[in-house]
Amino acid sequence: MTRDILGLGQVRIHAGSVSRIEAMKEAAEILEAAGAVTASYFDAMQQREATISTYMGNELAIPHGLNETKGTILDSALSFVRYDGGVDWDGNPVTFVVGIAGKGGEHIQLLSHIALLFSDEDDVEKLRAAQSPEELYELLLAMY
Repeated sequence: MTRDILGLGQVRIHAGSVSRIEAMKEAAEILEAAGAVTASYFDAMQQREATISTYMGNELAIPHGLNETKGTILDSALSFVRYDGGVDWDGNPVTFVVGIAGKGGEHIQLLSHIALLFSDEDDVEKLRAAQSPEELYELLLAMY
C-alpha cells in the first residue's frame, strides 16, 4: 500500500459502535476529504449495498460504489476505520470498514489486496490490537 492511496488522516479508530449507514457515510467522507471522490459517492455506496452486501467475512466490510457510478471517483484511495464496539452489517459483526475508491480498473486490485490481508488471522489480530491510528497506519503500510 502506498502513502498516496492511504494517508494517516484516512485511518481512524473508534471505541464505540455505529450503524452500517453511519459507517458507510464516514468511509465516503474520508475518501471525499482525501480528494478521491465527489460528494455523491456515498449515494453510490448505498446503491451497491442495496444490490449486494459488501460484508466480506472476518469482521470486514468494504463499501464501494457501482461500476455505473464510477464518474463519482476522482482518484484511487482507501479509508480504514476500526470500530471497537462493532457495526451490525445486516446481522453480520463488523469491526473493520474499508472504503475503496478505485480509478479505472484499480478497485479490483485494491479489493483483492484487502481481502488477502484479512485472510490472515494473525494480521487481523495485529490490526485489532493497534493502540492508535498512527500504529494502525504503520501496520497497514507494512502488511500491504
